[in-house]
Amino acid sequence: MTVRCKQEEFGQIQSGEKVYLFTLESEGGLTASVTNYGAILTQLHVPDAKENVANVVLGFDALEPYLRKHPHLGGTIGRYANRIAGASFQLDGTTYTLAKNNGENCLHGGLIGFDKKLWQVEEFGESPQSQSAFVRFSLFSPNMEEGFPGNLKVFVTYELTADNALRIDYRASTDLATPLNLTNHSYFNLKGAGKGDILDHELSVMSDAYTPVNESMIPTGEIAGVEGTAMDFRKPRTVRSRIDEMKIGGYDHNFILNKSGAMSDDSPTLAAVAFEPTSGRRMTVYTTEPGVQIYTGNNLNGSVTGLGGAYEKYYAICFETQHYPDSVHHADFPNVILRPGQQYRQTTVFQFSW
Repeated sequence: MTVRCKQEEFGQIQSGEKVYLFTLESEGGLTASVTNYGAILTQLHVPDAKENVANVVLGFDALEPYLRKHPHLGGTIGRYANRIAGASFQLDGTTYTLAKNNGENCLHGGLIGFDKKLWQVEEFGESPQSQSAFVRFSLFSPNMEEGFPGNLKVFVTYELTADNALRIDYRASTDLATPLNLTNHSYFNLKGAGKGDILDHELSVMSDAYTPVNESMIPTGEIAGVEGTAMDFRKPRTVRSRIDEMKIGGYDHNFILNKSGAMSDDSPTLAAVAFEPTSGRRMTVYTTEPGVQIYTGNNLNGSVTGLGGAYEKYYAICFETQHYPDSVHHADFPNVILRPGQQYRQTTVFQFSW
């Protein structure tokens, strides 16, 4: 199988530094575009059952819109994906204060999260051994950036594999203990970006339980079963089928995956499956993470226009593989503290068939 990786200029940021776009291509028909600004997945082209190819992630074809406000389209989120209550936490006897950018809470790393940083390009090209095309980025986050302790070095690798999958590998190390919860925030629509809502996508999630939240979207600490609720996707059903029961106007919840949550786990396991019946596209999500935030684009309102047109409510679904929200305040949630001498390791795979 032939794979390719090409690099081109994508523009420049205010400092004058150049930004690059990397296009990964596979003979199987997948093409992924990734930029080192925010380590963002900008496009992902996938064939359908009739061999028609469409871009299945929301995004832009130029750098400038990514420099403006947008809902984290395709970005690498850090240091801490999702919410931290009260925008503060205690660690080893010290209280750390973060930016309040979501009411009283800190969301997706603060005011300038990792998806708004220029990452360094470490390596890119083709791997004949694995028949894959890849690009690897790195980011240095200094001690107390956005209020988080520790000098942190992060690596993210996007790899397009021979079996029609986009694999994302994360690695990180620190010199001081720090909370770390990385994810990718791509918005998927298997009909194609901008081609209507995702309410008729059939969804299954390998989850018997979830973390209920309060009115500020902060976990209460309870672990609740999905049985008998609108959160039960253990058998495939459409997103539409029970979305009207969700008090917040859609899904934006952390599902606890039926697996272990060790940060050193290198074996991704099945997390979720999405199927779009008109195109025949199926996306299967595997991850080493203990949870996945399912978000149905409830806050999209047409104000953002990108590839495919204006993005309206329910025009996409996110699979934010992660540790649980606000874990720094819940000792019984899986550990999110990375300490010196440890290596953060995480892998998520989006595999496609049609």
